[in-house]
Amino acid sequence: MAELSLPFDTATLVIAAAIVFAAYVVFGMTGFGSSIAAMPFLALLFPLKVAVPLMAVIDLCSGSMLALRTHRQVAWRELSTLAPWIALGMIAGVTLLVRAPERVLLTLLAVFVLAYLARTRFGRPAREPVSERWASAFGASGGVVTALYGTGGPIYLVYLLRRLADPRALRATMGMMILLLALARVTFFAGADLYTGTGLVALCVLLVPVGLAGLWTGSHLHHRVPPQHVMGVLHLVLFAGALNLLYRALFS
Repeated sequence: MAELSLPFDTATLVIAAAIVFAAYVVFGMTGFGSSIAAMPFLALLFPLKVAVPLMAVIDLCSGSMLALRTHRQVAWRELSTLAPWIALGMIAGVTLLVRAPERVLLTLLAVFVLAYLARTRFGRPAREPVSERWASAFGASGGVVTALYGTGGPIYLVYLLRRLADPRALRATMGMMILLLALARVTFFAGADLYTGTGLVALCVLLVPVGLAGLWTGSHLHHRVPPQHVMGVLHLVLFAGALNLLYRALFS
């Protein structure tokens, strides 16, 4: 039975709440980005075996609210094509999360975030349609990253941007994917016994309402603040967070 005590000091919890709130403001405004905004900073506060299952629970609760509002525009065919490959990737990712050294995983997370920022900043957007045959590569690689860090969204987005021309369908499909992936992650993590001990259940109880408050705030700001302004600030913060994470992984 999972313990309900919190083996974390008050300052850590306040900082974690601020990180979660800000990440879900981004999610509410853009329809994605909660995990990649939060993980570089939560990983500085908690072990990955705590931070990743925590974000899965918050994603499950917040993703359900967004996805249920936009389910009529979801491109279900695209999700069904990606699903089996994502499942295979997630099995490999959960295995690595449980068995790989923390230092290695932190280094890979920092490298992934920096690569995401480099592609966002310097990459040329390619909107030519791609074949469904690419679903295996994007789905499997995204599944590994999703299980390890909960940050596979950018990988799926690259694929779906070249499959869906309608922005509403893209946002709805990404929202539904976040919900379904969160459900799969929680199931995998529970099966790997990651929710027992470490005060994780109590941490989820504390931070889920914070995430939902951030989602509500972001949804109300969605039509008032240009998303590109939000993403610009987020990218600067992520760059600093990734460098800090890399320093910790390599030199601490």
